[in-house]
Amino acid sequence: MTDLTDTVAIITGASSGIGEATAHRLAQEGASVALAARREDRLQSLRNDIEADGGSAIVCPTDVTDRQQVQALADVTLDAFGQIDVLVNNAGLMPLSLMENLHEDEWEQMVDVNVKGVLHAIGAVLPTMLEQERGHVINISSVAGRRTFPGSAVYSGTKFFVRALSERMRNELAPTHNIRVTSIEPGAVETELPNTITDQDILTMLEEGHDQMQMMQPEDIADTIQYALTAPEHVDVEELLVMPTEQEG
Repeated sequence: MTDLTDTVAIITGASSGIGEATAHRLAQEGASVALAARREDRLQSLRNDIEADGGSAIVCPTDVTDRQQVQALADVTLDAFGQIDVLVNNAGLMPLSLMENLHEDEWEQMVDVNVKGVLHAIGAVLPTMLEQERGHVINISSVAGRRTFPGSAVYSGTKFFVRALSERMRNELAPTHNIRVTSIEPGAVETELPNTITDQDILTMLEEGHDQMQMMQPEDIADTIQYALTAPEHVDVEELLVMPTEQEG
């Protein structure tokens, strides 16, 4: 799709960061957006902002770890707009920790959100996209889906999964069903993701590493997502790694 006018997009993790910025961008470009996250108050505020700018949005409080809630998100979107053209699979957690510190509950949370949540969203929208014979799935992976670094063992595992999933999805769905799939892999972005980190060793490393670096903003990734979505119909942007200029590794 080269034009987002009259398209419908579901955005998970829409209450802040990349999801929020992407919702604004797609609505500005003419898409109707279904805003999904757990924090309903933030979603309501985002919808109000979008509508004040002339856009169209609905609020769908959703915990992506609950498959029934994610299915309800797809159903509500279809009821409201009659189609689902885009899924921005953005919800994620990043409680980095050193393996020796055994943050096992956080490991499980990452698998539940970053792996199962991604699959729940795909399973919910794919029947509609298959019936329509069109669609675009944007899966938010990470530079950590290509490279590991201290504290990223489990997080990288979940993002390597998203990257591999996206590659196979594209090969199976794009040629025969006109469903394009893109893996977006950001480096350091100024979002709330680090707020989930409890490992003091990692917090110290991050503070030392980012002091002198200009991080990307969520709007930078929204630009990247718009680029992938608006490529000509015969072009599938399969994978995009987006890094701060000053970030190493």
